[in-house]
Amino acid sequence: MRELILLRHAHAEPASAGQADLDRPLSPEGLAEAEAAGRWLAAQGLIPDCVLCSPARRTRETLEAVLGAIGYVEQRLEDGIYEATAGTLAALADSQREAERLLLVGHNPGLEHLAALLHSGQSGDYRGLPPGAIVVLGLPADAPIEPGSATLSAFWWP
Repeated sequence: MRELILLRHAHAEPASAGQADLDRPLSPEGLAEAEAAGRWLAAQGLIPDCVLCSPARRTRETLEAVLGAIGYVEQRLEDGIYEATAGTLAALADSQREAERLLLVGHNPGLEHLAALLHSGQSGDYRGLPPGAIVVLGLPADAPIEPGSATLSAFWWP
């Protein structure tokens, strides 16, 4: 069995006039949420082998706060996570089969659709994923990622 951890970025500041969405930073509340997410992951022993993170500032800042709690792990910015569909995220996760525990740091609605797709087989069957929330999914070790192939082992939010 391998694990896929989905982490939605924590609360971000609204875009200021002329600011690109990619450049929005975490709010003070978001920084506290991201730190709490890192503490939760560390307390659960959910230290990833590899992290794929959206290039957006709010996801990078969320990851930095998490790493402050869990320590350094292999990480890579992945442009395809920003505004990704569940299918794109599933393909990215599937390309990392060698990782026993993979963390994706990204955005909604892609992450919540991915969680629903992998767990129930339908991407429209989702309940929401609040900012800073974590979904932990168990996947068959050597099988490709497919709809309905995952078991939900944890859901946490700050």
